[in-house]
Amino acid sequence: MNKALIRKYNVPGPRYTSYPTVPYWEETHGFDMNKWKSNVIDTFSATNSTEGISLYIHLPYCEHLCHYCGCNKKITTQHAVEQPYIERVLKEWQLYCDFLPEKPILRELHLGGGTPTFFSAQNLKLLIEGILENSLTNSKSEFSFEAHPASTTSEKLETLFKLGFKRLSLGVQDFNPEVQRVINRYQSVEEVATVVQNARTIGYTSINFDLIFGLPKQTIESIENTITETIDLKPDRIAYYSYAHVPWVSKAQRLYSEKDLPTDSEKRALYELGKQLLEEADFVEIGMDHFALKTDDLSKSVQSKKLHRNFMGYTTAHTELMIGIGVSSISDSWTAFAQNVKTIKEYERLIDNSELPVFKGHFLSKTDLHIRRHILNLMCHFETEWCTTEYELLKMNVIMDRLAEMESDGLCSILGNKLIVTEMGQKFVRNICMAFDLRLHQKQPNQQLFSGTI
Repeated sequence: MNKALIRKYNVPGPRYTSYPTVPYWEETHGFDMNKWKSNVIDTFSATNSTEGISLYIHLPYCEHLCHYCGCNKKITTQHAVEQPYIERVLKEWQLYCDFLPEKPILRELHLGGGTPTFFSAQNLKLLIEGILENSLTNSKSEFSFEAHPASTTSEKLETLFKLGFKRLSLGVQDFNPEVQRVINRYQSVEEVATVVQNARTIGYTSINFDLIFGLPKQTIESIENTITETIDLKPDRIAYYSYAHVPWVSKAQRLYSEKDLPTDSEKRALYELGKQLLEEADFVEIGMDHFALKTDDLSKSVQSKKLHRNFMGYTTAHTELMIGIGVSSISDSWTAFAQNVKTIKEYERLIDNSELPVFKGHFLSKTDLHIRRHILNLMCHFETEWCTTEYELLKMNVIMDRLAEMESDGLCSILGNKLIVTEMGQKFVRNICMAFDLRLHQKQPNQQLFSGTI
């Protein structure tokens, strides 16, 4: 990898799980709840019978603080918090179901966190059965959850499997003891292997590992060992994330020195080594930072150009409506975004008052919707195409000026109204998306909001 290009393009930039990105959402005060409900109903009515909906449930509790983590979480060892939280999440789901015109068909259901496996098998059963009381499923429904190897017991695996879960994602991050010490995240290869074996025996058909490159104390040798151990455990999918160093958001990241982090070029070398080893083991690179076996549905969706991306990550299921419930969850009606309050105390207060706990969001303009489509195309398929009627609306002359230097650097190729990201440019896809980000360029932040793009 060209070190000069890495230095040039490793600038702060969004990961583009949404467009506009959260810092540029306009409805930060006095969010129009009636307008939000109307948007949800419109999208639901148009797509529920054909696509179904996606449902994300945020379970924020963790027993230990992982120092690298920038997620919304609550650290506690008091498991008495489980049932009251679940009861409120189910009440929030009921608030949505009360104004939907019919029962939602769950195309996707995902438990994220926090640590979903913090919760007991009994309480997970209480949660999912409560969700399913007001929902429908079909043969295409996919249920998945994030799991910590240390708290993923056979009982929890069996309970969730019987409720329809066939996919799980294990948070591994790194197997090196020194890296684990610094980031305060411990799980042995043997613990992970036990969970994988138990899940396979029970009947789970898809297992994902979350790994992170760019963590403090990581080296070429430690990454090689982590990837090799991972391949030996035979997961179906691997999310190989770039570590996002955002100490202004996550105070725990201040517990180690930035001197412990790899340099830009060293970090890129960690990814390239991981990619090489995974591809030699028959994994295919999917979009940004993801890999899947050639036989996996995710790989097949790339070939058929049906890959989709939402707040839950890359998926084979395209739904225009995603409802997020639980503290800090984000919902997406395709024409609008809404985010729940971030503190459990405020979440409890609003739910107890029978109010949707949304505190901010954004209603997409016509221009936003066009830009969103192009960024999604780039993130999923590394190409996009615009029509002549969009040219003035999207200020394509300005976007083309931004892309010109990237094309000169070999990151993309522009043929008429079509942009194709080159193989080298795929490493810089976030930068290419930034060229389309009108809101980012209209209002440059006066402080750093995003991690580096490399």
